[in-house]
This record gives sequence, structure tokens and C-alpha cells, in this order.
Amino acid sequence: MTSHEIRQAFLDFFKSKGHLIVPSAPLVAKNDPTLMFNNSGMAQFKDFFLGNGTPPSKRIADTQKCLRVSGKHNDLEDVGFDTYHHTMFEMLGNWSFGDYFKKEALAWSWELLTEVYKLPKERIYVSVFKGDEKDGVPFDQEAWDIWKEMVGEDRIILGNKKDNFWEMGDTGPCGPCSEIHIDLRDQADVDAKSGKELVNADHPQVVEIWNNVFMQFERKADGSLISLPSKHVDTGMGFERLCMAIQGKKSNYDTDIFQNTIQVIEKMCGKKYGVNGTLNTTDYTDIAMRVIADHLRAVSFAIADGQLPSNAKAGYVIRRILRRAIRYGYSYLGFTEPFMSQLVPVLAEQFKDVFPELKAQEDFVTRVVNEEEKSFLRTLEAGIKRFELISAQTPTGGIINGETVFELSDTFGFPVDLTALLAKEKGYKIDEAGYEKALAEQKNRSRQDAAKEATDWVEVSEGGDFEFVGYDTLEANAQIVKYRKVKTKAGEEYHIVLDRTPFYAEMGGQVGDSGELRVTNDEVRIINIVDTKKENDLFVHISRDKNLDEILNTHSPLLASVDAHRRQNIMRNHTATHLMLAGLRKVLGTHIVQKGSYQNDEVTRFDFSHFAKVTDEELKQVEDIVNAKIRANIAQKTYVNVPIDEAIKKGATATFGEKYGDFVRVVEFDPQFSVELCGGTHVPSTGEIALFKFTSEGSVSAGVRRVEAVTGEKALEIISRQAEVISQLEELFKGQKDVVKAVENLLSEKATLLKRIEALENEKLQQTKQGLLAQVETKGEISVIIARVDVANADALKSLTYQLKESLGTCFIVLGTVLNGKPQLAVMLSEDLVAQGKHAGNIVKDLAKEVKGGGGGQPFFATAGGSDASGLDAALAKAQGIV
Repeated sequence: MTSHEIRQAFLDFFKSKGHLIVPSAPLVAKNDPTLMFNNSGMAQFKDFFLGNGTPPSKRIADTQKCLRVSGKHNDLEDVGFDTYHHTMFEMLGNWSFGDYFKKEALAWSWELLTEVYKLPKERIYVSVFKGDEKDGVPFDQEAWDIWKEMVGEDRIILGNKKDNFWEMGDTGPCGPCSEIHIDLRDQADVDAKSGKELVNADHPQVVEIWNNVFMQFERKADGSLISLPSKHVDTGMGFERLCMAIQGKKSNYDTDIFQNTIQVIEKMCGKKYGVNGTLNTTDYTDIAMRVIADHLRAVSFAIADGQLPSNAKAGYVIRRILRRAIRYGYSYLGFTEPFMSQLVPVLAEQFKDVFPELKAQEDFVTRVVNEEEKSFLRTLEAGIKRFELISAQTPTGGIINGETVFELSDTFGFPVDLTALLAKEKGYKIDEAGYEKALAEQKNRSRQDAAKEATDWVEVSEGGDFEFVGYDTLEANAQIVKYRKVKTKAGEEYHIVLDRTPFYAEMGGQVGDSGELRVTNDEVRIINIVDTKKENDLFVHISRDKNLDEILNTHSPLLASVDAHRRQNIMRNHTATHLMLAGLRKVLGTHIVQKGSYQNDEVTRFDFSHFAKVTDEELKQVEDIVNAKIRANIAQKTYVNVPIDEAIKKGATATFGEKYGDFVRVVEFDPQFSVELCGGTHVPSTGEIALFKFTSEGSVSAGVRRVEAVTGEKALEIISRQAEVISQLEELFKGQKDVVKAVENLLSEKATLLKRIEALENEKLQQTKQGLLAQVETKGEISVIIARVDVANADALKSLTYQLKESLGTCFIVLGTVLNGKPQLAVMLSEDLVAQGKHAGNIVKDLAKEVKGGGGGQPFFATAGGSDASGLDAALAKAQGIV
């Protein structure tokens, strides 16, 4: 059976048993803060087991994409070296939510394995939970009795709590489980030793393929167990291992799941995998192919599911997996150019029927991988050269010091785990403690650079519940709650906390407000606020005014007033960012995801996921869309305390960097165009933006682009400047109806004239060349030209020297000229003179002393420049002496 047939047989079997077949959840765990990636088949059904939701059916089956490369489930360093560990794998599973239990689950698993897949019954072993006295859980007699009828007692193994009691976490649903193992060894090995002795002993051919978990308890916080009101079944079968068993292979990598990719890799690198049917253990060729075939799946599906490679969190995990594959291809298969991206279409085609999301985004995933490859191959080449130099200076079996490891990471962008792997392969170790110390010192330096010396808070009045009123007003009466003085590199400043404020504190990309606090006591005092920051839950108003202690330490009321003009410009830019995101998604595609933003009163800057430069035409399309929405003067609609699930269902886009609770604020400008979760401030209607214009577009990192734009007055300033330039051009080209055409004609004429000048200069150069050849002196067998020449530039001097050499045999040429008042020298030697030990670089350095300069170059050609043109003749005379 092919892997496709094996997978389909599983789904068809459980469909016949009344199960609803559901698609795989994304590889990226988008709605579970406890997980970076979905690492098990049951992850997407966790809420059903916890009682937080109702499943669409009491019986469900699927194949789930899983990734285990972080936390306690980290198999990354084993991948490629053994036969069965993977980063991404498929988990076939069937679930019962309060419906069937042990009898049906175990009987169906036996039926599928032995009657549908035809696996040999005598090679199958099963385990049951032997009980745990501490937990008060008895031996699983029910599972034993069921298995005894099917497999016989001689192939049942009693398992302890570690192997046969599954728990979701420290608390929550749990219960005994029953594993199914299969012995894939050759018959001679089976005859020599029973497979029963090798179960759970990490033997590569005696492997677990299926686990039936029976959730019948709940673990409480105090460690006790109580029975669940409903009993559930949660099963998981490793698809790759199942295929290995059914297809009669000794390794997962020998199944058609991976061979499809490995065979393409063989053609690309010109090397064979598993020559003569045996894994090559003398070098890393086969391991490299395994690593690439495995990692390709993890990276491609993660990107397709929305996780781009980056330097943080889940993005770093994907980048790390990709770089590990690139490194193996570079070091052992000879790939010095991007190669992983060429394999993405192979994978997309293979899985198009089961995981169509990769095929649908094939071009995007290919481009992202390609950009990452190009970037890391440059880093890899520099880093490996540096590592080779370091290792050459390290005694065999020695330790590479931590500071050096840190340098590779900090300077060359070389991951520490990659350095450790390279060291291990050469028989070295790395000083991990030294590396951590160097890393900590760098962090400490960074902290010191940003250090602030702050006094304790001075409590002025008791603060009640804080209130931000800045959505509705730019002025508010307030009381000072507390303040402190802070010394920074910019000088001393005061941090002031109020009981209520209209000042928006910097969050979600929007800068903090500025303005003033007007304190009324015996006299009116103005405190200038230059910025507002959020510190924990405090809105901190920052002032750089001097000597404020006395006025701040009073209970006088004050009026907090935001700089209305600045706030208006900030709101224009923030609202424009919402419209711009919607426009980018409309023009470039729905893969556009916000990666960062910044809005102040002058500019909006926006980073987003995209694989290619945004063309001028595309930018124009987005610009036109945004300006059309501005002209439509769409009113802002804001919904507060919206349940987050409801907001997401309505299509609201979450903003990068924001933390959302159960209830959120939704900002809408046309429900069919822009709906976002956002805590920032916005204009009441889009018409107040007035005008939107892009000012730049560029790359931030692989797969991430950045655009900047201006609105309102700033956009009008740009258009005014452009109009002024056009007006000036029209004045210069009086009588010309088409100014653009006139400029094009002028540039064309300039290009024609430059070609004419170049031709004249070349003609002059040829005349000079012929004149010099006519004056060649012969000294012995050497043709000598030592002369002062008149040339246009340094390139012409070099060209003349090379042309003279081509016309002569054994030769010694020294030419001097003056360019823009500065002397220049060129020395050329024929190869036979170089072979005799002569060196043009040394000669030109000596001659350059006469013109108060210096230079150098190759043994056969060198140049020099100086500051004293009056010494040029002396330099040429000195050259005659050298001859």
C-alpha cells in the first residue's frame, strides 16, 4: 500500500464506524497560549475534553499535523540520525467524547491493523496499565481481558505510570492507556530474542505505532484523582511508523513518504542515498538527505499555516529548523545555492489531497524559503570559515571557549546549537557556561546603556480606579496621584501619574501624547508633557521641566490638555494604517500579516509579511484604494466589550503586539473593508485624513517588507513640492508642451554626447599608445616604457598600461599623469619578470615617495597616488634608475 492508500484506509475505516472526518488543525497553535505548535493529535480537541465546548460529533477521526521541536517534546537533534524521530509528523487519531470506550476502541484498532492493513498478528505486542497504589488506580483488568481474547496473554505487557498512564498536564483529564507495538526485525533476530523483551527499550525495529488513551479521571490541583462524569477515548497512531510497518521497511525514511523527496535530492546533488541498500555511516550524506526531507515538511507546512521564520519565539523555531537543513545540505551535499525552495513544489504536489493549504500557497512558501536560504547561506559561509579557523587553533578533543562561541553568534549570526553540532562532529566541545556568561554580560551592557536612575514614587493622593478618557475628550480635570524623578542620558525628567487622563500612552505602535498640565493654585503653572508611556498598568506622563517638586507635591486640581494638533495628525496616521492594511491585503493577497507598526504625528510605518518587493504599480493601487476610502468619508464605528470569539468570527483582524482579553475593542471603517481589534485612537471619519501618500518601500528581513506613508498636511507638502519642481521644469523648457518628453530628450542627448566623448578619449588613448610604442627602449631583452602621459581618468591610465603590455613581450612599464591636480603612477611587469622575484607593488611604493604618496597592488600591476604633483618627474627618473 502507498502512504496515500494507508492514510485513506484509516479515515475510511473510522468513517464506516460512524466517525466524522475533520481536517487537520493548523500546525501553528493559534488559539492556545500554552502551545507554540500543535504537538499532538488531541491538541485541537482539548476544549472538548475540558468541557469548554461541544464537539461537532461524539465520534471524530482525522490526521493531524504535529510539530515537536520545543519544550519537553524536543526531538530535533535526533532527527536524521535514527530511523523514526521527526520534527513534523502526522498523527492518525480517533476520538470518542462520552460515547464508546475501551471495548470498541481496542477491538477496532486490532481489526484495522490485522484485517485491513494485514500486519502479522504474531509480531504485535500490547501493553496495559498495571495500576498505581499511590494514586489509588487499580490494574486495568478491563483492557487486559479485551486484549487477552484477541492477542493472548503472552503478548500483553504490564506498563507502569510512566509508560501507561497519560495526563494532559499537572491538572485536567487523564487515564490509563494501552499501547500497540510491532516487531519489524528480521526473522533470525526474532528467533534469537523475543520482541516482548524489547518493547519500550528504544529498539529501532520494535516500535510503538498506536496508543489508546482512556480518559476516565481528572487530576485535581492537590494531586488527587476523581472520576469524570463522562469517559472519553483519545487515540493516536504515528503515520510514518505505520507506513514503515506496512511497507516492510526498516526506517521511516525508506517509505514513500520521504523517498519521494529524497530521490529528487539525489538528482540535485549527484549523490546516492543508502548505496547497495545500506545506510552510509562513514559520512553524513544519508543523514543530510534525511534531515532535509524531514525539515522541509516542518518548515513548509508551518509557513503555509501562517508562521514565518523570524528571530523570536515560534518564528525562531522555524528558522532554526530551516537553517539546520541548509547547513547539512551545504556541508555534506555540496549545495552552495538555495535548494530547499526547489523542493517545496515536490512536497506540495505530494500532499495536495490531504493538506491542500500548501499547494494553494506553493509560490508564497517557495519564495519565503528561498529568501531565508539566500540570507543564511551568506551567514553560513562566513561563519563556517571562522569556525574552521578557530577549530584549527584548538587542540584535538579540546573545548572551544564561550567567548568565541558568543562571537560566532553575535557577530556572524551563527546559532550556538549549530556551533555545538560542528564542534561535536570534529570531536570538540563548547564552553556552554562561558557562552552563557558572555551572553549575560552583553545583556547587562544593554541594560546599562538604557539605564535610568529613578527615585522612589512620591505619593501625593490616594488613587482610586484609573480612568482613560482620551477616546472622547482631549481635556480632563484630574488629580496627581504620585510622581518621581528619573535621571536618563538625556537629562532629568519627571514621571507623573494622574487619577484620570486624556493622554494616550504609547501602545500598539501608536506613540504617546504630548501636551500640558495646567495646575491652578495661587497662580497658574504650566507643566509641559513631552511623552506618555505605559508602565505596567500606569499611564506615566513625562515632563522635562525643572524644579517641579513643589508644584507636584500639592493637592491642587489640574487640567490635563493633550496637544490637539499633534493628536489629530497621529490619529490620521493610525486610521490610515488600518485602511492601508486592508488595501495591501486586497492588492497583494490575504497572506499579508502585520509584523509591526509605528505611528507618530509625521509618518506611519508598517511592516508586513510578503515575499517580494511591492512594485510601484501595486503601491499606486493601494494608494488609490486608501484615498477612495478617504473621499468616501466613512464614519468610525467602535464596539467595546465585544467577546473576542465574536469579534474574530466577524472578521476582525488582530493587531500585532497587542494582548487581548476575553472582551475586546473593535474599530471598524466599513464592515466589508476594515475591521480590527485595536485600542488606539482614530479620526471620527476617514475624510479627516485628507490625503494618503506612500514615501518608501523596502525590505526589513526575509519575507518582511516595510512601507512608510504620510497623510494630511505632510502628504500635501510632498505634492506641493512635486508641483513646484514641475513648475520649475516648465519654466526651463518654455515652449515645450510635454515636459517629461523634453527631459527624456535631454537625457538622450547627454547619453549620445557621453558616447562621443568616450570615443574621442579612446581615439586619443590609441594615439598615445602608438606614440609610446614608437619610443620603446630596449635594455637587454626588456622593453621599457617610462613616460608622462595625458589621460582622462584613472581607468584610462590602467587601460593604457594593460594595452601596452599586450603589445610587448618582456616589459617594464611605468606611466605617470596628473588628474585633478593629483599625481598618479602605474607600474606593469611582464610575468617572466615577476617569476624572477620582481614585484610591481613594491616598486610603485618606492616611486610614490617622490610625490608624497603611497600605493600598492599585485606583483604584475600596481598603482599609487600622491599629493605633490611637482615630484612626478623625479618619480619617473627614479624608475629609470631601477631599470
